This record gives sequence, structure tokens and C-alpha cells, in this order.
Amino acid sequence: MIYLCRHGQTEFNTHRRYQGQVDSPLTALGRDQASAMGRRLRRLITSDFRLFASPLGRAQASAQHIAAELGHPEITLDPRLMEIGMGAWDGLDDIEIEAEFPGSRDGLSPGEWFFHSPDGESFDAFSARLAAALADIAADPTPIKIIVSHGVAGRVLRGLHAGLSRREMLAAPVPQNAFYALLPEGRITEIPA
Repeated sequence: MIYLCRHGQTEFNTHRRYQGQVDSPLTALGRDQASAMGRRLRRLITSDFRLFASPLGRAQASAQHIAAELGHPEITLDPRLMEIGMGAWDGLDDIEIEAEFPGSRDGLSPGEWFFHSPDGESFDAFSARLAAALADIAADPTPIKIIVSHGVAGRVLRGLHAGLSRREMLAAPVPQNAFYALLPEGRITEIPA
């Protein structure tokens, strides 16, 4: 069993900035969201578990709040769980991207354009590193695993688990007040925090 969580709300989220691999601190709401996920997980977990997280600050901080609620301070950081690297677009908002790279996202769906920055990660490279992380975590003998990652990364991780098409996975929701159970046979259940 794997539970997949997105980090809580950040300052950049409130300003509609794309974080990519740059960081922004959790807001008070974001800290509350992470703690709520931890409390909900505490009611669900009935056996040994391991907690894995992206090393980016917002995911680490969220994992720490979850861990505190679970009374389990150990967190395994895995850089393969980091968010998409968008290169020059990391940290920018829509207006700044359009001003600096006019027309570069024209004709691309909202989920697809993340992979088209001039110096960012491609979908293939991004999904390959996430697939490797997911396979290694799934193979861990601990009965329950918790992953704390990011928005686009969470979409792709869920899509890989469920065998979704690229288009389907990139259109998936990315709530910060819920998380997902990755169940056998590619099934996924959303769990409100």
C-alpha cells in the first residue's frame, strides 16, 4: 500500500508562481494541510510504514508535519521525487513566462507546457525518474509507504501506477487537502484530509 501526498500550500502557490525545483515556504494553511494529512493517515495506518519525501523544502516541511502527527520522525529523502525542473521558468508566473518567452506555450495544454521550457526536463526524463522511484518504493518490504511529493510529480506518479496516458495523467487534479491511496491493480482512491 502506498499513500501519495502533495505538499501543503506555499507562498508561491498563493501568488500563482510555478515553483518547479525552486522553493517557497509553506503558508500557515499549508502547515495545517500537512498536519491534517498526518492525522488522517494516523487513522488509516495499522502496520509498519516508511515515509519518503522529495528533498525540496516544501515537501520536506510537509513530510515533517505528517511525521509529527504519526509520531514517526524518520523521513527518507529521495531526489527522484522532486518536482519537474522547468529551468528558466522555475519561480515565474504566467505573465513573466509570456514576457520572457513569448508564444512558447501557444497551443499546449495547461499540463503539457511544463515540459516545453527551453532548458527544463522533458516528459520522458521526468517520468523515467519518477517510475524508478515508484518501483523502488513499491519494492520496499515495509507494508505501508507514504510519499510526499509535488503537483506535477504526483500527477505522473498516479498516472504511472494506473497506466494512464500522458494526456490523462497531466489533466489529473492536484489537491493540497487530500491524498491518494495507490492500490493493487492500478487502482487509486482519493482520501480527503
